[in-house]
Amino acid sequence: MLGLVFIAAWMALAAAALPAAEPVLMPQIDGEWWQVSGDPDLGKYTTPKQQPVDFSIWQAADGTFQLWSCIRATAYPGKTRLLYRWQGDKITDRDWKPMGIAWETDPAFGETEGGAQAPHVIKLGSSYKMFYGDWENICLAESVDGKTFARQLMQDGKSGMFSEAPGANTRDPMVLEIGGLFHCYYTAYPNRLGGDYVRTSKDLRHWSASRKVAYGGQAGTGPSSAECPFVYHHKASGYYYLFRTQHYGANAQMSVYRSKDPMDFGVNDDKYLVGTMPYAAPELVEHDGQLYIAVLRGDLKGIQVARLKWAPKP
Repeated sequence: MLGLVFIAAWMALAAAALPAAEPVLMPQIDGEWWQVSGDPDLGKYTTPKQQPVDFSIWQAADGTFQLWSCIRATAYPGKTRLLYRWQGDKITDRDWKPMGIAWETDPAFGETEGGAQAPHVIKLGSSYKMFYGDWENICLAESVDGKTFARQLMQDGKSGMFSEAPGANTRDPMVLEIGGLFHCYYTAYPNRLGGDYVRTSKDLRHWSASRKVAYGGQAGTGPSSAECPFVYHHKASGYYYLFRTQHYGANAQMSVYRSKDPMDFGVNDDKYLVGTMPYAAPELVEHDGQLYIAVLRGDLKGIQVARLKWAPKP
């Protein structure tokens, strides 16, 4: 009996000496959703089947909030896609004002007709940079006011900066500055195998070779298994979180990964997977010390916003 008591006491002391396990923080919706955009009137391009999908939200120079979304399954020629714009005075406002068609691809600059996809806008100094897909390439446009953008052409007179492979549908760019380097995350499906990739640049014009940062695992390897990658740096913990979408609509799902290395979120494994959330195409926005998340509605007829918080995973 004394031996058992001694062993129990020793185990208790040993456990007390061990460092406390680091809590795994997960993003959690904090409160109710509010809808900021619906299914827009595209005039002659409107169809009953059209859907607002991948989008970006940012604050323009005049303080208003801008929302540009790719609208798919329209009557627009070619790949049927274009970008539509809404405007809100506050990010917490409901039902932002529809502002009309904002962007169309132009084959004269090497873009696929109707192939406009997934814009992402960041502000650098006094200018705004919009990254977008043209169905085959990641392209760049610039703006002074954050509302009207102009293409930035490459030396060949085309807008495409880079592509993962012909026919791989390189799309959904998202850019984050890390240690003086811009990291452009995007998705593509070479050989119909969907993955998330990253390229880096110092000047947003010349880009490194690509590196696969997330692929396979429980999310799968299908063409849409790694869509809308969004990387958020949780500064308090030092972790980078990758949100990776697998399903849209009523069965929406995005997988959430966390890693100290923004170049690696798991390839053919789930070692960095922390959970899933029933939403699609996330965009995280920080404003006045509050973090927000915007996602697609389950019926794919609008975009909604909620506050986001971080809490230990149960």
